[in-house]
Amino acid sequence: MKKVIMLLAFTAVTCSVYAQPNTFAMAGSRKEARKERHERKITLRELKGSKVSFQSKQAFDRDFSNTSNMVWTHNMYFDKVSFLNEKGVSMSAYYDYNARLVGTTAPAKFSDLPVVAQKDIAKHYSNYEKAPVVFFDDNEANETDMILYGMQFEDADNYFIELKNKKNQPVVLKVDMLGNVGFFAEMSDIKF
Repeated sequence: MKKVIMLLAFTAVTCSVYAQPNTFAMAGSRKEARKERHERKITLRELKGSKVSFQSKQAFDRDFSNTSNMVWTHNMYFDKVSFLNEKGVSMSAYYDYNARLVGTTAPAKFSDLPVVAQKDIAKHYSNYEKAPVVFFDDNEANETDMILYGMQFEDADNYFIELKNKKNQPVVLKVDMLGNVGFFAEMSDIKF
């Protein structure tokens, strides 16, 4: 009987030791995962030339139908087309150096933000007036990062809300789909 109890105790101790997470292995795997994400990440590459590429226009025609009032612009990183979609909503689409859709922007309302974000903004930014809200819809098939308000951010769906206080110091907040609110940019040159 004494041997059985000793054997059970030994088995319990052995199982508990092997059941403990290997913190060194976990730390290493987190570093490896971070490194892999960094290597996979496609950094912004400047567009060649000074005009909108023919390939971007072709890609837009494939990506969107029933659009009107297209206005194309070209900057250092994106070919951008502003247009009205089939519902008459003003949108913009951004194409990268490979003429692949990075994402779209469209106007949104403060009430479109997750409720938790609305409450957070009301609490922490009560001295600011609410101004335009923009929704960025990421193209998940393209890992190219986006630039809005002069700031680069990782590709993900986000709302951006422009706020200004009585001193006319505009700020831009980024709100993710879970309602997490974060400071994005302080912009003295945002036009309200």
